[in-house]
Amino acid sequence: MSAAASASAEAASQGGDAEAPAAGGGRKKLLLLAAPVLLGAIGAGLWFSGILPGLIGVGQRAEQQQAAAPVVPGFFELPEILANLNAPGRRPSYMRLKAKLELADARDSEHVRIALPRLQDLFNTYLREVRPEELRGSAGTHRLREELLARAAIAVAPARITDILFVEMLVQ
Repeated sequence: MSAAASASAEAASQGGDAEAPAAGGGRKKLLLLAAPVLLGAIGAGLWFSGILPGLIGVGQRAEQQQAAAPVVPGFFELPEILANLNAPGRRPSYMRLKAKLELADARDSEHVRIALPRLQDLFNTYLREVRPEELRGSAGTHRLREELLARAAIAVAPARITDILFVEMLVQ
């Protein structure tokens, strides 16, 4: 029996040795397949985070050209706005307003032209709630400018409006 036990022990050790290279070969295959996938994932992460394009210089020429182009402020003339004000009593009160928008960049005038209906709607809606006594004096004009500027910034985003210039303002 001892010879049989030793023979089975030898067979077990040979079978164990036969499986060990197969497991080692499986690990090699897994390593050979996982390494390119892992490197690809790292490369994609670096690319989409913006680190890799910056390292290899992709897109720097376009940024340099944009930085080299001078930013010229521009003006956009709004159509005349005629709105009835929130006047107490029976006599209606009206406001006629001609204004220009000062843009941070003249190239943004196309954004403003596209957003003009929204801009006019926001201005008319606000002006209909203003009382005539709120517009008196320079403080009233300043408040009106600030309110219209805030609404214009919302309406024409991503374009930047730096100021609203009143060309004509008539309250009756």
